[in-house]
Amino acid sequence: MNTVYPLKTLNQLRPLLVGFRKANGLTQKDVSERLGVTQQTYARLEANPGSASIERLFRVFTILGVEMTLSSGSPSTATESAVSDNKDVLPARREKW
Repeated sequence: MNTVYPLKTLNQLRPLLVGFRKANGLTQKDVSERLGVTQQTYARLEANPGSASIERLFRVFTILGVEMTLSSGSPSTATESAVSDNKDVLPARREKW
């Protein structure tokens, strides 16, 4: 059975990583060895996953057997106005950085 864990803030990422790791019966040392990094390096990533690149997170998720699925929710008011101005713009281009 696939369970969906909506991730809406970066603060939710750490408990998910810890939970998936423990659900697989893995220690930080086990994961770090599979990644080819030290336990301390993995511990830093797990403590602050919001600062990790998507590539690194993807490698960790792969080791933990986690599949990522991205979905589009209801757009915000700001995004709606950007979309109505230019309907051919890709979603990533709509965000104001």
